[in-house]
Amino acid sequence: MAPSPTLPDDMSDSVAFCMNDLPADGYMAMESIRRQGKLCDVTLKVDDHKFSAHRIVLAASIPYFHAMFTTDMVESKQEEITMSGIDPSALEVLVNFSYSGRVIINTQNVLSILACANFLQLQVIKEACCSFLKDRLDPSNCLGIRRFADTMVCGDLFQASTSFLHKQFVDVSSSDEFMMLSKVEFIEILEMDELNVTGEEQVFDAFIGWVKHDEQVRQEDMPELFGLVRLPLIRPQVLTDHISTEERVKACHKCRDLVDEAKDYHLMPERRSMLQSKRTKPRCCNDISGLIYAVGGLTRSGESLNAVEVYEPVTEKWSITKPMTTRRSRVGVTVLSGRLYAVGGYDGQSRLNTVEVFDPSSYEWWDVAPMNHRRSALGVAALDGRVYACGGYDGISSLSSVECYDPETNKWYVVADMTKSRSAAGVAVLSGEIFAAGGHDGLQIFSTVECFNRFTGRWTVVQPMQSKRCRLGVTSFNGKLYICGGYDGSKFLNTVEVYDPVANTWTYAAPMNSRRSRVALVANRGRLYAVGGYDGLTNLNTVEMYNPQEDEWTFVSPMQSHEGGVGVGVIPLSV
Repeated sequence: MAPSPTLPDDMSDSVAFCMNDLPADGYMAMESIRRQGKLCDVTLKVDDHKFSAHRIVLAASIPYFHAMFTTDMVESKQEEITMSGIDPSALEVLVNFSYSGRVIINTQNVLSILACANFLQLQVIKEACCSFLKDRLDPSNCLGIRRFADTMVCGDLFQASTSFLHKQFVDVSSSDEFMMLSKVEFIEILEMDELNVTGEEQVFDAFIGWVKHDEQVRQEDMPELFGLVRLPLIRPQVLTDHISTEERVKACHKCRDLVDEAKDYHLMPERRSMLQSKRTKPRCCNDISGLIYAVGGLTRSGESLNAVEVYEPVTEKWSITKPMTTRRSRVGVTVLSGRLYAVGGYDGQSRLNTVEVFDPSSYEWWDVAPMNHRRSALGVAALDGRVYACGGYDGISSLSSVECYDPETNKWYVVADMTKSRSAAGVAVLSGEIFAAGGHDGLQIFSTVECFNRFTGRWTVVQPMQSKRCRLGVTSFNGKLYICGGYDGSKFLNTVEVYDPVANTWTYAAPMNSRRSRVALVANRGRLYAVGGYDGLTNLNTVEMYNPQEDEWTFVSPMQSHEGGVGVGVIPLSV
């Protein structure tokens, strides 16, 4: 026998050998041994189905069995364990997973696997099933998935299906699942503020459809449930021609009273403060993502632009898109029916009455009928299928006149003048009315605010802002009116005010980081974006985002081609 070599005792000279694939190979070997029925020490029984396995493998892979086999539970020593309340085929899939680390999820087995994974506390499989269901949410299944997610305590899936319900409410409301909702579930949905509807009449149609589905039973609940429809938000013509003539409404005394209340809300705006209720609160689906378009504006040297760029909030990037046919600064911008309207403005030489429209599906701009008046520094808003142009400057004086464009006739119509001539005012739609805030008449800057009711055709003065300001940004958000920045005659502002139409009061929110006049303000995905502006020294390409939960402004990516004074609109992405 050959003598053993002598090696030094220096451990620093040691080497570690590692076989990285041993655990995986080991599990594969154990799976093979199990399939041969060898060395198994436990049998799981569900109904008439039995599955043999190794305790150590189950305990190492599945939390439920880890707790069972490593404590003094009775089952820890039993050779056969009876289980109930789970699908045997799902249990087999998850026992196999404990050896292979692999599960095939499909539409036939996902619910049973998720329920079994929930029982076995197998979180990784539970999350995989939830992800599978999220990707397959549809108007025909989202209510069932939402109910199942609530039962299984799947928070993310429940939130995703709820968000889908909000965004796709109109389609969901015609589904079989919606018609089968219980009274309690139906009430929960119709009380949601976040339903994405173009008009409250869509909620009424969903309500009537649900009642008709089981009319003999549900007709009795009409007096109680009809109040869930926010009738004061429905146009008077629809209230008269569609709601009041519905046989089920005519047959219910309380329902008729609610319709009369809604009509009073429109006919007597001076009494609205006394008529405020849950039914007068607009629904607002802030979860819908849109693309923010920055239109026209100014270069750093003050020249008008025809450039257009678009911001994607998900990627937080700006990109250049199709330019307008005309250079426009101090332009009014709004979105109607998924199309971007650029109204009036200043081309560097004259004030404009021309209007052009961008359709993102065709990637083209085209001209529509011009306004009756030339207007720059105007306010523009879209309401009830029409575009409203308010005030502005015609090259000689500030304007109080207002006109609206009907795309169906391609014509502009004159509507009632504002109570003041307003140039560089902020204009936005809130609760079905057009609000005009601040601005100037060439002599003085205003803090005053007025709103236009399209049904009465009248402008009504509301509570003034706390600060006078022109060239401000304004938008509606979460049922309130937000204004930011502007110029008060002596300084450029970074302050932000919020108007509550129910209380008829203004309060301050957190100020922006930068002073901004000629700023554009828009809402998107539950956030506000203050775009561009002028700080008193230079035109700005910077953009700030407001988080209402944190009451905080943060900078996001700056624009590429613009240096302030842009018009901004948000085109929603398809939901």
